[in-house]
Amino acid sequence: MNKNGRFRGGRRGFLISAAVLVALSAVSMMPASPSHAFETAAKQVIMVDDITGAVLFEKSSDSLMHPASMSKLMTLYVAFGLIADGQLSLDKLLPVSERAWRMGGSRMFVEVGSRVSVRDLLRGIIIQSGNDACVVLAEGIAGSESEFVDLMNKKAAGIGLSSSNFMNVTGWPHPDHLMTARDLAVLAHRIIIEFPQFYRIFEEKQFEHNGISQANRNPLLGRYHGADGLKTGHTEAAGYGLTASALRDGRRIILVANGMTSSKQRSSEAERLLDHGFQNFRNYELFKAGDVIEEIEVWLGKHNAVPLVIDRDVTLTLSRKARAGMVVTVLRPEGPVAAPVEPGQTVANLSIEAPGIRTITIPLKAGRAVESLSGFGRIGAAFNYLIWGEQG
Repeated sequence: MNKNGRFRGGRRGFLISAAVLVALSAVSMMPASPSHAFETAAKQVIMVDDITGAVLFEKSSDSLMHPASMSKLMTLYVAFGLIADGQLSLDKLLPVSERAWRMGGSRMFVEVGSRVSVRDLLRGIIIQSGNDACVVLAEGIAGSESEFVDLMNKKAAGIGLSSSNFMNVTGWPHPDHLMTARDLAVLAHRIIIEFPQFYRIFEEKQFEHNGISQANRNPLLGRYHGADGLKTGHTEAAGYGLTASALRDGRRIILVANGMTSSKQRSSEAERLLDHGFQNFRNYELFKAGDVIEEIEVWLGKHNAVPLVIDRDVTLTLSRKARAGMVVTVLRPEGPVAAPVEPGQTVANLSIEAPGIRTITIPLKAGRAVESLSGFGRIGAAFNYLIWGEQG
């Protein structure tokens, strides 16, 4: 720190935790830093660091698009919630209607009139992208697909997917069945964080039902280091899309890319994008909750100073260039703080600036109580200050 209370980027790396940014859950993802003129053939893209919520790259991320089977993540999210709340059992057997059996596109190959467990239906949706499995699940839970779609739209609104509108449970082409890349990233984040017990299914390589074995449609599994989910999508209107996640050395990146022209391009572009995120950005830890940043003088208190404490972990996602240009400043009031001071009282702020990110301000709290001096003590302290320029 220099005389102005400013830190430079060379000391430690900095940014702010997901709790501070309220990043994904509030759809307020922050840009990490300039994207080095990176280009992609995908029409809609967002790539996010899952810890900090920093946006590593985006392109038309808030444009409405046809999500195709990627919207099955919302079908799954609703089902996961019901299971976690005890309203639905994995062992429950759901009947296969003729309507579900007749579904076209990707299928699990359920048999009309049979009953299939919720456990198997989840795998049929995640691994095989079964449209038939989606309809069986929806009808078995809500009585009809349309009733389940209502649950999807209500849940989406409740978790901040403000640009999403669902018309079916499969992603089957419909002009009003729309999402944004940003909403899909938020949804992926929630599935990973809220339902780790189910997220493991996304990494399974194949699933067999009714004597038919099908491989997981995610092209990155087993091919891209760290890839462990989530969902592909393809229709003529949407093009080829992928909502993906990769975990390396404790750092997870979520990628949504849509509008590509072939499955080959989808795979290669997804790998290029993830490489860009892992190679050009890092998470830098600045402070841990409880760290003392510095002290501030107290006027007419039983202690002459009070420690300034940060009450949260602070981690920042930055490119190397942005890290070098980072400045952290303690914004303090002019002169000392007047006693009494309560523990946890905000007495200053921490400002973090770096190229390509919005300035971040974090409150600094008093690390202890400072009581006021007694009447005689106050007189003596004031006298010393007037004579010597300091408290006694």
